[in-house]
Amino acid sequence: MLWSVFSYFTRADDVLAGIVIFSLGVSSEIGLVKLCFMYANIDKIQKITEGYLKSDAASARNSRFSKNILHTMQSVKKRGVIFWLVIISNGVVYLVKPIVTPGRHFMEDQFIILGLEPKYETPNYEIGFFMMAVGVCVTCYLPANITAYLITVAGYSEAQFLALGHELANLWPDAQLHCRAMNLSQSVNEQANEYVKMRLRELVKIHSTNVNLLRDIEGAFRGAIAVEFLLLIVGLIAELLGGLENTYMQVPFALIQVSVDCLTGQRVMDANLALERAVYDCRWEEFDASNRRVVLLLLQNAQKVATLSAGGIATLNFSCLMAVIKSIYSAYTTLRTTMK
Repeated sequence: MLWSVFSYFTRADDVLAGIVIFSLGVSSEIGLVKLCFMYANIDKIQKITEGYLKSDAASARNSRFSKNILHTMQSVKKRGVIFWLVIISNGVVYLVKPIVTPGRHFMEDQFIILGLEPKYETPNYEIGFFMMAVGVCVTCYLPANITAYLITVAGYSEAQFLALGHELANLWPDAQLHCRAMNLSQSVNEQANEYVKMRLRELVKIHSTNVNLLRDIEGAFRGAIAVEFLLLIVGLIAELLGGLENTYMQVPFALIQVSVDCLTGQRVMDANLALERAVYDCRWEEFDASNRRVVLLLLQNAQKVATLSAGGIATLNFSCLMAVIKSIYSAYTTLRTTMK
């Protein structure tokens, strides 16, 4: 790509072709960048995965808490599957398009492979097509799977926040039901507070573990997401400069990755906000002083909003997505005017 843009097309004075190939090359590096970051943090990522598996195994099967997690994870799974299918389908269409088009074509006819000229003659065409096909597979397969992993683990944190909120909302009614079921002779409030104390200890531990795991995820992926955003922004600007008629298959590939990362971060923040509200609405006024202090501690922890970020610079949410799109459009209009 670098040779094509800065040597071949410079000599040929074909600016448009250079821009199109540049956008294609930049967007293609996202998966490799993520893979390199995952290898660099492989021990940490394995530890994170093991931590989530242990956290899931600790929840009682068929309990309300477990069922609520499963319910949310069904939505998370749909989110991950849809993203994976869109990215892979984009690659499949990109591969099939030159095959069904009459004549000899590459995925990008303007692309020149160093040392394979003339590119449409045998065996240069077959070798070049195979190389580009492998490149397309790597370009789509890596970000599809790595981002699907991030969607899954961050989605599990989202599911636990929502399930914890549901447990807190039902904490006092559960305590009263427990006392009636046990038919205890002591005062109901005293025994109910004993039950609340036991459950609060469990919920605080689950929340603390979940926050630590989410912080580890953010630490492991923040660098990869930052570089990914930089590449996507540069790639999208180049794609717009190259004209949507020339890059209409590249734009969805880049745009959906920015959107899904921001959506994942927003869902985690929304779940954390729901937990914060549930802590305050857990009927803490019925608790004794000791349990109220625990609720206050949990509320303070819940108010520290759990987030995912791009390099610690930008928090991943819908506001970030809008800011990125506005920045891309502003840069595009400025460069477009300059080029004209």
